[in-house]
Amino acid sequence: MRIGLISDTHIPSMGAEPPPQVIAAFARVDAILHAGDIYVQSCLDWLERIAPVHAVPGGLVGSETAGPRVSIPMVVKLGGHAIGMVHKIELQPLADDVWPGNLNRYPAGKSIPDELRAIFGQPVDIVVFGYTHEAMVETHQGVLFVNPGSPTMVAQTMKLGTVALLEVGEGAPPQARIVELASLGA
Repeated sequence: MRIGLISDTHIPSMGAEPPPQVIAAFARVDAILHAGDIYVQSCLDWLERIAPVHAVPGGLVGSETAGPRVSIPMVVKLGGHAIGMVHKIELQPLADDVWPGNLNRYPAGKSIPDELRAIFGQPVDIVVFGYTHEAMVETHQGVLFVNPGSPTMVAQTMKLGTVALLEVGEGAPPQARIVELASLGA
């Protein structure tokens, strides 16, 4: 199963809709997971023309009535994996946002899976998040962490950015990769 991962679209302040390169990046995906900072339902509607969407709000106006596509935090079960989704992931021992490389500072002897179980209410083996706009694919204590970055805002500047692709299947380890949208045609 192939899943498109996106976060921090910031629509409409970053454009009327996500960049058209997202369509090329998400060709042949079975589902799309949006990790927040959506702002308007029309962004989710646009993505849903590509594939079914699950999303966490993190800035979605009217998110308390956003319907079945949106909740926070949420767990989506796809391809035999439990995927925890949240806009901003905060792990207590770090006392900081999760950035590329900083999970290496997670204290030895402390359990990332146990902390994630407390956040999501059940075990997860993949975490999809956003907030920092920093693309990241890292595995720690058997959990795959993926931040797809932002397709529209890089280093707090309106600029073509990134999304991610996640491959999952029964009995297979999950694989994720970052897609630079500038490398795709519009």
